[in-house]
Amino acid sequence: MGNAPARGASASGRAALLLRLLLGSLFIAHLYWKFAIFPGGLDAWWGNLLKAGYPSFVPAYVLSAELAGALLLIPGVLTRYVACYAMPMMLGAAHFWMTRNGFFFTKAGAELPFVWLALLGIQAVAGDGSFAALRSPDPRW
Repeated sequence: MGNAPARGASASGRAALLLRLLLGSLFIAHLYWKFAIFPGGLDAWWGNLLKAGYPSFVPAYVLSAELAGALLLIPGVLTRYVACYAMPMMLGAAHFWMTRNGFFFTKAGAELPFVWLALLGIQAVAGDGSFAALRSPDPRW
Protein backbone atom coordinates (compact mmCIF):
# COMPACT_ATOMS: atom_id res chain seq x y z
CA MET A 1 0.00 0.00 0.00
CA GLY A 2 2.14 2.89 1.32
CA ASN A 3 3.82 4.36 -1.78
CA ALA A 4 1.85 2.44 -4.41
CA PRO A 5 0.38 4.75 -7.08
CA ALA A 6 -3.38 5.02 -7.37
CA ARG A 7 -4.99 2.60 -9.82
CA GLY A 8 -4.45 3.82 -13.37
CA ALA A 9 -1.95 6.48 -12.34
CA SER A 10 1.30 4.77 -13.41
CA ALA A 11 3.71 6.64 -15.66
CA SER A 12 2.83 4.41 -18.61
CA GLY A 13 -0.87 4.89 -17.88
CA ARG A 14 -0.48 8.65 -17.85
CA ALA A 15 1.56 8.55 -21.08
CA ALA A 16 -1.15 6.52 -22.83
CA LEU A 17 -3.75 8.98 -21.50
CA LEU A 18 -1.79 11.96 -22.88
CA LEU A 19 -1.43 10.26 -26.27
CA ARG A 20 -5.17 9.52 -26.25
CA LEU A 21 -5.92 13.18 -25.53
CA LEU A 22 -3.52 14.37 -28.23
CA LEU A 23 -4.89 12.06 -30.93
CA GLY A 24 -8.51 12.76 -30.01
CA SER A 25 -7.88 16.50 -30.14
CA LEU A 26 -6.23 16.21 -33.53
CA PHE A 27 -9.19 14.23 -34.85
CA ILE A 28 -11.52 16.97 -33.58
CA ALA A 29 -9.39 19.58 -35.36
CA HIS A 30 -9.54 17.62 -38.63
CA LEU A 31 -13.30 17.25 -38.42
CA TYR A 32 -13.67 20.95 -37.66
CA TRP A 33 -11.55 21.73 -40.72
CA LYS A 34 -13.72 19.51 -42.95
CA PHE A 35 -17.00 20.95 -41.69
CA ALA A 36 -16.18 24.61 -41.01
CA ILE A 37 -12.99 25.73 -42.72
CA PHE A 38 -12.54 23.76 -45.96
CA PRO A 39 -14.05 25.75 -48.85
CA GLY A 40 -17.28 23.99 -49.75
CA GLY A 41 -17.28 22.02 -46.51
CA LEU A 42 -17.79 18.30 -46.21
CA ASP A 43 -19.45 17.98 -49.62
CA ALA A 44 -16.44 19.50 -51.38
CA TRP A 45 -14.00 17.36 -49.40
CA TRP A 46 -16.00 14.21 -50.19
CA GLY A 47 -16.23 15.19 -53.87
CA ASN A 48 -12.48 15.78 -54.07
CA LEU A 49 -11.77 12.23 -52.95
CA LEU A 50 -14.23 10.86 -55.50
CA LYS A 51 -12.66 13.02 -58.24
CA ALA A 52 -9.24 11.68 -57.24
CA GLY A 53 -10.53 8.21 -58.14
CA TYR A 54 -11.35 6.78 -54.74
CA PRO A 55 -14.48 4.63 -54.42
CA SER A 56 -17.33 6.11 -52.36
CA PHE A 57 -16.64 3.89 -49.34
CA VAL A 58 -13.26 5.62 -48.81
CA PRO A 59 -14.57 9.05 -47.72
CA ALA A 60 -17.24 7.28 -45.64
CA TYR A 61 -14.56 5.20 -43.89
CA VAL A 62 -12.30 8.24 -43.38
CA LEU A 63 -15.15 10.20 -41.84
CA SER A 64 -16.15 7.29 -39.59
CA ALA A 65 -12.56 6.76 -38.44
CA GLU A 66 -12.14 10.46 -37.64
CA LEU A 67 -15.47 10.53 -35.78
CA ALA A 68 -14.49 7.43 -33.80
CA GLY A 69 -11.14 9.02 -32.94
CA ALA A 70 -12.73 12.32 -31.92
CA LEU A 71 -15.55 10.83 -29.86
CA LEU A 72 -13.98 7.73 -28.35
CA LEU A 73 -10.27 8.36 -27.77
CA ILE A 74 -10.56 11.27 -25.35
CA PRO A 75 -12.86 9.48 -22.88
CA GLY A 76 -10.97 6.23 -23.43
CA VAL A 77 -13.62 4.02 -24.97
CA LEU A 78 -12.11 0.85 -26.48
CA THR A 79 -8.95 2.79 -27.28
CA ARG A 80 -7.02 -0.09 -28.84
CA TYR A 81 -9.85 -0.88 -31.25
CA VAL A 82 -10.30 2.78 -32.22
CA ALA A 83 -6.57 3.20 -32.87
CA CYS A 84 -6.46 0.03 -34.98
CA TYR A 85 -9.59 1.13 -36.88
CA ALA A 86 -7.98 4.47 -37.81
CA MET A 87 -4.60 3.05 -38.86
CA PRO A 88 -5.61 1.99 -42.41
CA MET A 89 -6.96 5.51 -42.95
CA MET A 90 -3.54 6.98 -42.17
CA LEU A 91 -1.83 4.44 -44.41
CA GLY A 92 -4.21 5.51 -47.19
CA ALA A 93 -3.53 9.19 -46.47
CA ALA A 94 0.21 8.53 -46.65
CA HIS A 95 -0.26 6.79 -50.00
CA PHE A 96 -2.47 9.65 -51.27
CA TRP A 97 0.15 12.30 -50.46
CA MET A 98 3.21 10.20 -51.32
CA THR A 99 2.01 9.63 -54.89
CA ARG A 100 1.22 13.33 -55.36
CA ASN A 101 3.90 15.21 -53.43
CA GLY A 102 6.54 12.77 -52.22
CA PHE A 103 7.55 12.11 -48.63
CA PHE A 104 8.52 15.37 -46.97
CA PHE A 105 6.13 17.52 -44.96
CA THR A 106 7.59 20.72 -46.43
CA LYS A 107 6.06 19.74 -49.79
CA ALA A 108 2.75 18.51 -48.26
CA GLY A 109 3.96 14.93 -48.53
CA ALA A 110 3.37 11.70 -46.66
CA GLU A 111 5.59 12.41 -43.65
CA LEU A 112 2.81 13.63 -41.33
CA PRO A 113 0.37 10.77 -42.09
CA PHE A 114 3.21 8.34 -41.31
CA VAL A 115 3.70 10.11 -37.95
CA TRP A 116 -0.05 9.76 -37.27
CA LEU A 117 0.19 6.08 -38.24
CA ALA A 118 3.06 5.55 -35.80
CA LEU A 119 1.23 7.38 -32.99
CA LEU A 120 -1.90 5.28 -33.56
CA GLY A 121 0.25 2.14 -33.49
CA ILE A 122 1.85 3.25 -30.23
CA GLN A 123 -1.62 3.91 -28.79
CA ALA A 124 -2.79 0.44 -29.82
CA VAL A 125 0.21 -1.13 -28.08
CA ALA A 126 0.15 1.17 -25.03
CA GLY A 127 -3.54 0.59 -24.49
CA ASP A 128 -6.22 2.64 -22.84
CA GLY A 129 -4.11 4.42 -20.25
CA SER A 130 -5.34 6.07 -17.08
CA PHE A 131 -8.95 7.02 -16.50
CA ALA A 132 -10.39 5.13 -19.48
CA ALA A 133 -14.19 5.00 -19.54
CA LEU A 134 -14.43 1.57 -21.23
CA ARG A 135 -11.23 -0.44 -21.36
CA SER A 136 -10.22 -2.50 -24.36
CA PRO A 137 -10.05 -6.25 -23.70
CA ASP A 138 -6.64 -7.49 -22.62
CA PRO A 139 -4.80 -8.52 -25.82
CA ARG A 140 -2.96 -11.31 -23.99
CA TRP A 141 -5.01 -14.43 -24.60
